Amino acid sequence: MSDAHGRLRLVRAGIDTYQQPVVYMHRDCDVCRSEGFTALTRVLARSGDREVVATLNVVVDDHLELDVAALSEAAWTLLQPGADAVAVFSHPEPPVSAPALRAKVFGQRLSETDFLALMRDTVSNRLSDMELTAFVTACAGDRLDNEETIALTKAMLAVGECMDWGAGAILDKHCVGGLPGNRTTPIVVAIVAAAGHRIPKTSSRAITSPAGTADAMEVMAPVALDLEAMRNVVEREGGCIVWGGNVRLSPADDILIRIERPLDFDSDGQLVASVLSKKAAAGATHVVIDVPIGPTAKVRSFAAAASLEAKLIAAAQALGLNITVLRTDGLQPVGYGIGPALEARDVLSVLRNARQRPAISAAVRSILLASCSIPHPGRCKETAAPWRPRCSTVARLSASLWQSARHRAALPSREWPHTSAQFSPTATARFRRSTIVGLQGSPSSPARQAAHWPEPIPGFGSAIVSRLVSLCFMSMPGHQENWNTHLNMLRLIRTYSRSGSDDDPPAASFPIAATLGRLSSPLAGCASRAPGVASLS
Repeated sequence: MSDAHGRLRLVRAGIDTYQQPVVYMHRDCDVCRSEGFTALTRVLARSGDREVVATLNVVVDDHLELDVAALSEAAWTLLQPGADAVAVFSHPEPPVSAPALRAKVFGQRLSETDFLALMRDTVSNRLSDMELTAFVTACAGDRLDNEETIALTKAMLAVGECMDWGAGAILDKHCVGGLPGNRTTPIVVAIVAAAGHRIPKTSSRAITSPAGTADAMEVMAPVALDLEAMRNVVEREGGCIVWGGNVRLSPADDILIRIERPLDFDSDGQLVASVLSKKAAAGATHVVIDVPIGPTAKVRSFAAAASLEAKLIAAAQALGLNITVLRTDGLQPVGYGIGPALEARDVLSVLRNARQRPAISAAVRSILLASCSIPHPGRCKETAAPWRPRCSTVARLSASLWQSARHRAALPSREWPHTSAQFSPTATARFRRSTIVGLQGSPSSPARQAAHWPEPIPGFGSAIVSRLVSLCFMSMPGHQENWNTHLNMLRLIRTYSRSGSDDDPPAASFPIAATLGRLSSPLAGCASRAPGVASLS
């Protein structure tokens, strides 16, 4: 039995409550009776030199003995009790940030000290989910000005860990999201890493879309890596795609995302703080932010995009980040598939230059080739094939886009290779129905052949890679010395691009698809990675 000092023996409940520590007690145990604990009470558990604030769930039948307290997986991990360990349970002190939280709920502005106290209480589990929900709701809409957004970003950064990659540019890319099938990030990261740059990419799981980058990447490789494994992958491969929730670079953001997911909204201020705190914590120096604009995306108007861009730039400058914001078309889904497995399949189809690939295939080709106005005179080092860019100038690419607009009426209807015959469409965009998926990814049809497109339409991702490269090199001292590295990236793109000539290198010779499979694997190069990736083709 428990003694008069509120001690109970600890056991593992074997219940996953995600990031929320939970303790289970019998309603008739001495601790519940003496302390007045009821269901959902916040309790402080101390065992040895560790303590955790948890939410109480009360057991009413005989599944739990009177002298035992059971801990959820999250609580057990934080408390780390030994064999036959006991814990002392009591009421916790009120959160230090409680006055700041109440002030924000009533519309008052908070200082950097207030936000720091809130984030510290968040990561130490001093705030309940109900209190966090109140905070998220109080910050929604336009309730965070630029100064508050910067203060929240710095507070999130201060309560987590930060990575240092040494001298040199560290590239990163983020998409605001809200658009199904928009899986440009794995393509961009694979190409940038294969070209010799460093791009440690931490991604979140989906908040307002069917799948996030981490969800799609997890189909091909593990993404729940710790900091040491993440560093090993980056040092070996040049880049990584890992789930940010497992590396604790911005733990406060991961907790707030858990609250935002069921609410299904993400305010501009919290979005800026979430994105930039993780980029700064990951050690990035140059960041490109992709902002899709569309009726069902997170950003639904150009005015909202301009407001978000101003907040992103202001917060990035306060953190010392080089940032560029790229507005893209978000009228309808980008790829063929929606959901982790189908979106991963689209990614691989682009990297393998498959016949029926989504428009992201132009990604990685058109604007990158256009970004270098001087054609390379030699041959590709990987294949010895002649170097002949398809778009040698930005002007030529722009001309092809204008010409393509004249043929918009000839666009074929979209054919979905992944969907079942049993579906019920609920919404569709009436304008540019196939442009986002693009002719580059549409199946062969008389309408497509009659259009006579002079150049592939650049889709999502192409401008992102180009911005990353130009942002990196043009902001670095002596960037002309790094031009050969830039040309090397173009050679890699050229290696997997088709131009229709018989002497062009085959698409299969380009190793980026294999590179992608190694970006989140702590056993890079292991033969076990290849079958998992190949099975999606």
